[in-house]
Amino acid sequence: MDTAKLELAAQRYRDAEAALDAARTDLQAEAVAALRQTDERGAQATVVRITGWTREHVRKMKIKADAEQTP
Repeated sequence: MDTAKLELAAQRYRDAEAALDAARTDLQAEAVAALRQTDERGAQATVVRITGWTREHVRKMKIKADAEQTP
């Protein structure tokens, strides 16, 4: 058994997971910011189109972000 290859693969996997988590956090923050910057009709649809998330997911994400922002 080549444990060095296994350890390398495991580290690459952990690094990729961390990068994905960071990218998801950034995307969520940008989506919420985009929704907060405008009252323009269709803004939510634009976020849905760009992210590939459902309207329900985007709506819940914004509600959660708004609740966390309120003291």
